[in-house]
Amino acid sequence: MVDDLSKKRLAILGLGKMGSILLQALMKKHLFTSETANATVLHSERAKQLTAELGCAVGTDNRAAAERADLILICVKPQTVRQVCEEIRPAVDASKLVVSVAASVPTRSIEKFLASEIPVVRAMPNTPCSVEAGMTGICGGRFAQPHHLETGQRLFDTVGRTVRVDEKYMDAVTGLSASGPAFIYIILESLAEAGVKLGLPRETATLLAAQTALGSARQVLETGHHPALLKDAVTTPAGCTIDGILELEEGKLRVTLIKAVVKAAERAKELYQED
Repeated sequence: MVDDLSKKRLAILGLGKMGSILLQALMKKHLFTSETANATVLHSERAKQLTAELGCAVGTDNRAAAERADLILICVKPQTVRQVCEEIRPAVDASKLVVSVAASVPTRSIEKFLASEIPVVRAMPNTPCSVEAGMTGICGGRFAQPHHLETGQRLFDTVGRTVRVDEKYMDAVTGLSASGPAFIYIILESLAEAGVKLGLPRETATLLAAQTALGSARQVLETGHHPALLKDAVTTPAGCTIDGILELEEGKLRVTLIKAVVKAAERAKELYQED
C-alpha cells in the first residue's frame, strides 16, 4: 500500500532553510498545493512575509497547523523538538505520519514526546537539496509501516536521492552526507586555488573544479563502479596523475577526510541529549 499524496495535507513545523527547500520542491512537483500545505515559524511578522512569498498559509501555531495536516514535517532544531511535540500532541494520532529532519533526535524520543503509537520517520537531508541534488538518509520508528517509509522516500526523492538505513547508522549519515558538502566545498576551493596558482582566471578555475567533481560523482553513480577502479582508469603509467596522487597521499588527504567524517558523526551524537 502506497499513500496517495494528492489526497494528503501537509504541515511543515519550522519553515527555516531546509523546511523552505522542501516546501518549495514539493509544491513545484505538484505533490502539494497552496491549499493542501501550511507551515509555521516563530514570529508573526516572518509568517506574514512567507505567506506572501510562498502563497500558502504560514502561521505561528504548531498545534493548529498539525490539526489541519495528515503529514507533519518537524524541521526545528534538536533542542526544540520536545517542545514542538508536546504542543502538537493533542492534534496527532496514529492516522497521521510525523517526519522529523531534526539532527540526532531518535525516533524513540519523538514517540515518547508524542505519548502515543504514532508512526515516525526520521530523515537527514543535506543542503544540495536546494538544487534537487540532495542526499537523504531515512529510517522508521517502531510504529512506522513500509508505506510510511515509502511516503518519506517519495518526499525526499523530490529533492535528490534517498536511501533507507537502520537508525543506528543515522549519525554516520549525518557525518558523511549532511556534513559532507562542506568538505567537498573545501576540496573544490583548493582545486580552484591550484588553478589560480597555475595562472587560470578564478572563474575558469572554479568552473573546471566544480564540473570535474560533478562529472566524477555522476560517473560513480551511473556506472556503479568502485571509485578506486575509476581512479585507476585515470592514472596512466608514468603519467602526471600518479604524481599528483602521491602528493595527496603524502599530505594524508585520505586519512584526514575519513577522520573528518568520523568526527562529524561523533559530534552528531552529542547534539541531542535524551531527557
